[in-house]
Amino acid sequence: MKAPNRDLLVLVKNARHNEAEMEMELSRLHSLLMNVENAQTFCAVFEVIDCNKFRVFADSRHILQTISIGESAFVFLNNKN
Repeated sequence: MKAPNRDLLVLVKNARHNEAEMEMELSRLHSLLMNVENAQTFCAVFEVIDCNKFRVFADSRHILQTISIGESAFVFLNNKN
């Protein structure tokens, strides 16, 4: 597995955890996030609202194309949640 390149803020309820337990917990969090953070999941929870064309796109091709192009006037990325 690739080494994590992210900053995580982990709040623990008990301060009795030792360093090995904390590293194990961070490893578990990293593996969980690696399974969830992918293009398929991203496209499932977002949609593109294009006010120029008066359309809403929910297919993955339009979503990935919109985020790869960058900023465009009156084109919004909307979270379905």
